[in-house]
Amino acid sequence: MVKILLVVASVCFLQGCIHKIVTVPIKVAYKTTKGVVKGTVAVVGAVIPDGDDEDSEQNDKDKKD
Repeated sequence: MVKILLVVASVCFLQGCIHKIVTVPIKVAYKTTKGVVKGTVAVVGAVIPDGDDEDSEQNDKDKKD
């Protein structure tokens, strides 16, 4: 009975430490991946135009007529 209480007490006391051990690496991985994805999106957006210029030119022609 005493061992069970000791295990339960240890789990309660160490809960904050376990939480930190699990969440800190996940946060670092998330932030790193987020930065890489933003950089990739910027490069792809620069290489592959999305056609906004063509739409602007078409709208300018329509306004002139």
